[in-house]
Amino acid sequence: MGLIGSGNIGITVAQLAVGAGHQVVLSNSRGPETLADTAAQLGSRASAATSEQAAVAGDIVVVTVPVKSFPNLPAVPLAGKTVIDTCNYGPERDGHIPEIDSKSLTSSELLLRYIPDAMLVKAFNNIFFKHLLSLARPAGAADRSYLPIAGDSTSAKAAVTEFIESIGYSVVDAGSLADGWRQATGTPVWGTPYGPYSNEKGQPVGEDAIRAALAAAAR
Repeated sequence: MGLIGSGNIGITVAQLAVGAGHQVVLSNSRGPETLADTAAQLGSRASAATSEQAAVAGDIVVVTVPVKSFPNLPAVPLAGKTVIDTCNYGPERDGHIPEIDSKSLTSSELLLRYIPDAMLVKAFNNIFFKHLLSLARPAGAADRSYLPIAGDSTSAKAAVTEFIESIGYSVVDAGSLADGWRQATGTPVWGTPYGPYSNEKGQPVGEDAIRAALAAAAR
């Protein structure tokens, strides 16, 4: 598992991945030396590297950066890779991007322009990082929660589903990358089903509730 970007969601995914027995290579825009302490805290299955090295190392690579940083991603080593896109567009941070503002593109479709040979799957963008950490449950648990994913590659979706299931969640297929707007910022499935931010433990969410929230989304 390679991670490009090591903010709250990235580090939480890394923590869950290490706990499930995966090897994790962390990276950010500031250099691997800034992640040495984080890697040490995660243990022997974690290491820090450059973004290019993380892209090369990962069977699955998590891209978890501001949308405005898409042009800086290492496209060549991501070619042919299964890539998880956790990114949410925020004009206040990213500046206004006309294609997203006009709804002619989802943020994932924009990302694909910069890494066109990757197999992209949208995931982890609809849940608060503290809820992502606290709601993980083993397979078969009655209170296991569901996360939506969206993507165009069947094989990439299968790989991401297997990974998500390994770290404590079940999956709802939310459709293609073009359907990814249904789990974007402000939609019914974004944040709300898992409880308010003030409740750091969150609340488990089943398959039916996630499907209903996706269906209720409107553009």
